[in-house]
Amino acid sequence: MKRIKKIIYTMIALFIGTIALIVIGGFLFLHFSPEFGGKASEEQRLAYSKSDHFKKGKFVNYGDINMDLSGRDMLKAIGGMLKTIPHSVPDQNIETLKIDSLDIIEYGPKTRLVWFGHSTFLLQISNKIILVDPMLGTVPAPHPMLGTKRFSDELPIAIEKIPFIDAVFFTHDHYDHLDYGSVQKLKDKVKTFYTPLGVGAHLEAWGVAKENIVELDWWEEVSFEELTFRCTPAQHFSGRGISDRAQTLWSSWIIQSPTENLFFSGDSGYAPHFKEIGERYGPFDLALLECGQYNELWPTVHMFPEQTAMAGVDVNAKMIMPIHWGAFKLSHHTWTDPVERVSRKARELRIGIITPRIGEQIELDSMVISEPNWWQQ
Repeated sequence: MKRIKKIIYTMIALFIGTIALIVIGGFLFLHFSPEFGGKASEEQRLAYSKSDHFKKGKFVNYGDINMDLSGRDMLKAIGGMLKTIPHSVPDQNIETLKIDSLDIIEYGPKTRLVWFGHSTFLLQISNKIILVDPMLGTVPAPHPMLGTKRFSDELPIAIEKIPFIDAVFFTHDHYDHLDYGSVQKLKDKVKTFYTPLGVGAHLEAWGVAKENIVELDWWEEVSFEELTFRCTPAQHFSGRGISDRAQTLWSSWIIQSPTENLFFSGDSGYAPHFKEIGERYGPFDLALLECGQYNELWPTVHMFPEQTAMAGVDVNAKMIMPIHWGAFKLSHHTWTDPVERVSRKARELRIGIITPRIGEQIELDSMVISEPNWWQQ
């Protein structure tokens, strides 16, 4: 009997010790891992308070729209992510087309873009090299065990082989858009980083020089030689940890040259800001619009595919390209559902749409792609 009690006590002690180690490990990870980024100084927060979109110490959407899930809905969301969903990831690795550094360096004055999957793309415009939301890591999470792996084993080009970059844009600080590992590999060959208010604090914490960071509020713009960069609204939220919700702003971006006008939606729910952007700054030659990771549990902060096509009409785009799909599983739909549904709606609305392969080079004066329905093969 004494032996049994001893075994029971030992098991209880081991259980308590394991829980204690997990709690301590989690605490240390949350407080000391560089993945979580930095925080704005009091001086910076005082400056943010002058923004119309900063209220009671937090950034807000128009109409104070938010994504506050109930406890029940939160359990549904977690259960959905843990549940095996048929075809939520490809049956096999998605092969990417390749581009090399010499091709980037020697490319001429035409405008072209290369999609890396999800919301990352390389843009060459007016002889400038630009990256937007360069999440080039394997897992969109603060630790590899906390997320699903990228659908493609390889990128169109390795980070190390990307030549000097004139500008990098970030739309917000979520892990599938702002990646610590990618910034570490890019920071020493980027001239200027452009972010919405507050996101620069993460970059500073990761070793990017403050003078190389430009933060903008909605409707602000800057000139970069012959290019104009405009920070425009989005309807979303931000945060990388458990206590920093809405401490940084989220945005969309406009990149305009003397001859071309591009819109990048970032992450956003469908809302009136799209029409306002179109009325102020349209028409756009191409609008790259969020299309993926939607769910009925969070309809205000991500668009359903049909809304993506409608947003293209609202911003007055000649052509749309669905992004935010094709790389990661972050919701409960099949991996091809976004592109199939948005394509149908685009045909119905009679708006042009391109769906290039990952790594395919798209020249804006033609926007010809090789395999329009490549995901079906």
